[in-house]
Amino acid sequence: MTTISEFQVRKDTLSETRFTERTAPPLQDGDVLAKVDHFAFTANNVTYGVVGERIGYWKFFPADDGWGVIPVWGFADIVASNHPDIKIGERLYGYWPMASHLVMTPGNVKDQRLSDAAPHRAELPPVYNNYQRVNNEPGYDAAMDDDRMVLFPLYATSFCLYDFLKDNDWFGAAQIIIPSASSKTAIGTAYAIKGDEASPLLVGLTSPRNKTAVEALGLYDTVLTYDDIADVDANTPAVIVDMSGNGDVLSRLHKHLGENMRYTSNVGVTHFDANKMGPDFISERSAMFFAPSHIQKRAQDWGPGEFEKRAGAFWREAALKSRDWLKIQKETGDDAVKHAYDEVLSGKTPAEKAWVVGF
Repeated sequence: MTTISEFQVRKDTLSETRFTERTAPPLQDGDVLAKVDHFAFTANNVTYGVVGERIGYWKFFPADDGWGVIPVWGFADIVASNHPDIKIGERLYGYWPMASHLVMTPGNVKDQRLSDAAPHRAELPPVYNNYQRVNNEPGYDAAMDDDRMVLFPLYATSFCLYDFLKDNDWFGAAQIIIPSASSKTAIGTAYAIKGDEASPLLVGLTSPRNKTAVEALGLYDTVLTYDDIADVDANTPAVIVDMSGNGDVLSRLHKHLGENMRYTSNVGVTHFDANKMGPDFISERSAMFFAPSHIQKRAQDWGPGEFEKRAGAFWREAALKSRDWLKIQKETGDDAVKHAYDEVLSGKTPAEKAWVVGF
């Protein structure tokens, strides 16, 4: 019998956590048991917890009342199979619980991908239910597994943001302002925008302690601290791509820019404990950005596989560039999982560091 270890958090108090254990149920016909190898934990995963009720992230890996399992991106290996087309030893990349194992019901099995067709996941966004059969991927490079766990989910969102803004003619803006400019999704977005010669100017907002590191990236035309919002050019139409979720920062930016605040895309909640918007926040020109919806739109616009092809090419190029500044800390064990979670939740992870952990 296999014991499944799981890291759970209180849905209404993310700082309250626990480890649980249970025996894996017997596999039904068509089921497989995947052993989670390692996964990344970043501020992106904290966002899953913060908006878990609103967007449905708690539904992927249900837990007892009041408790939730935050989804993560990583790799797992098949250790038991009752599916004729899935063999023991196969390696998958995708969306996992913070747990040691997952029982899956593979569906829509193709040469390079499959989905988890578990009934409770049927109504959830397809992008999160799809898994890559990496051993069948052309050019699969295991040496980039850690980069992929940390950066692909973030840089896929970055590519979506760039594509969304360009598709909307930048909302008429001549500058793009990115609060929490040191966050990895922000850096990925900056890579994508900077690679387009027709894009507006980029302004990064960050904390004083991260200002030097953000400037060193060479991606932003201007880097300011949150104390310098008054130095943002209020006479130039602007789009805000917000990774911080900091209500005070957004409220001050909106007030400062006024009518020249053309649109705000709310992406992340790096400062999740300060995400109540202030009185000057312009909600009618702001909207939450949900990458899976954009991916589904592009699947219809571009046809099957084209989004993955374009996003994948961008991710590989940006990931290799990111090796110049990114340090990945890889550890295994319950203590490592708890340490990574606590450090990221508290906002203490340096901008140039990322966690990869496993049970």
